Amino acid sequence: MGRRVAQAAGFTLLELIVTLFVLALAVGLSAPAIGRSAQAIRARAEVAGFAAVFRRARAEAVTTQRAHAVVVDPAARRVTVVAGADEVRQTRTLSPDMTVVASPPPALSVRFEPQGVSSGGEFHVSSGTIRYRVTIDPLTGRVRNERE
Repeated sequence: MGRRVAQAAGFTLLELIVTLFVLALAVGLSAPAIGRSAQAIRARAEVAGFAAVFRRARAEAVTTQRAHAVVVDPAARRVTVVAGADEVRQTRTLSPDMTVVASPPPALSVRFEPQGVSSGGEFHVSSGTIRYRVTIDPLTGRVRNERE
């Protein structure tokens, strides 16, 4: 009669080390991609908020039948919506990471008329290395943002 030798079930130390090395390598390679992705999401949200100020100002100009102006002040890191001649309707603070440049540079104000038309404008908005362009169509007042 032959004797059976019982073998212990489990993993060898070498198999565990190899598995842990592969997992560490996968985490090390994916971590920078996750960081870049989070930065892109943050930048997209900041630009969406910036563009939303213009959209809301246009909508309010049309519904209230009063001209509204959006004034961008990059030095003070602020965007202000003014109704009529001097009624401040909204003020939004820009993120410290956000940079806004008007094109042409003196055009830091966009006026929306009750008919929906605007003075138009183009802003280059960047957050870190991510850049967007926010444009306001002068004929329709439509606000678009696209990544550059």
